[in-house]
Amino acid sequence: MSTPAAPAVRRAAWRDLDPQLAYAIARLRVDVFVVEQACPYPELDGRDLEPDAEHCWVPGGGLAVGAYLRVLADGDGDGARRVGRVVTAAPARGQGLAGALMGDVLARHGRAPLVLDAQAHLEHWYARWGFAPSGPGFLEDGIPHVPMRRFPTPP
Repeated sequence: MSTPAAPAVRRAAWRDLDPQLAYAIARLRVDVFVVEQACPYPELDGRDLEPDAEHCWVPGGGLAVGAYLRVLADGDGDGARRVGRVVTAAPARGQGLAGALMGDVLARHGRAPLVLDAQAHLEHWYARWGFAPSGPGFLEDGIPHVPMRRFPTPP
């Protein structure tokens, strides 16, 4: 029996997204982070428009955007990239789509430090990708988070 092929990860800068795709990404993020998690906060934070912001997604669950994440410059001076807004649409959960996105990020950016702020209940999931806690937990918009870091893999 053959293993299903990993979904093709797609990437673009915000300026290169067509309007329907940009809407689908924004809608997914709002549906999960604001509505599902009952967390009213300004999801559209302006960082999507940064010139080096990388938007990554895969279709799934019958949707153009089944799972999504973005990669940003961290700005702390060590060349780290910040992974964030990792999200999977309800109909696409359990299909490994977020894992495909993380694998793609590690393949492309794994030789640089990577940082993220994990929702605390997902700390072990991120640990599977080599991330480790890098500071004390904190509340962000009422949700417990853990800062995490992944050190570069050697060439």
